[in-house]
Amino acid sequence: MDITINASFLPHTDADAALAFYRDLLGFEVRNDVGYQGMRWITVGPPGQPGTSIVLHPPAADPGVTEEERRTITEMMAKGTYASILLATPDLDGVFERLQASDTEIVQEPTEQPYGVRDCAVRDAAGNMIRIQEVR
Repeated sequence: MDITINASFLPHTDADAALAFYRDLLGFEVRNDVGYQGMRWITVGPPGQPGTSIVLHPPAADPGVTEEERRTITEMMAKGTYASILLATPDLDGVFERLQASDTEIVQEPTEQPYGVRDCAVRDAAGNMIRIQEVR
């Protein structure tokens, strides 16, 4: 079998703030920006990797989600426990310095983990946990 990961989904609460983080701060390309009934779905991805994307979507846009579930999702996003993603870079310190110089919420500075990786953690504008691992 030949299977790849094409896209992962992360919720956003403010499309412009999501673009400021993923496009302007991390340097991702905008691949698609679709609006529908006052909501926006934005697809971003790392330059040079056209087959890998993150779809930033309105939380709980699915019509099958109840109002109670929407409230739970909103509460979890505010605490940073709803969604996360793991990114990787050969220049962890450089990326961290750029994040630290912005208004990004820092969760953990670059740390050598006991399980054999060096990484840091931040939250994007919607509260999603973003871990960035150093490629060695």
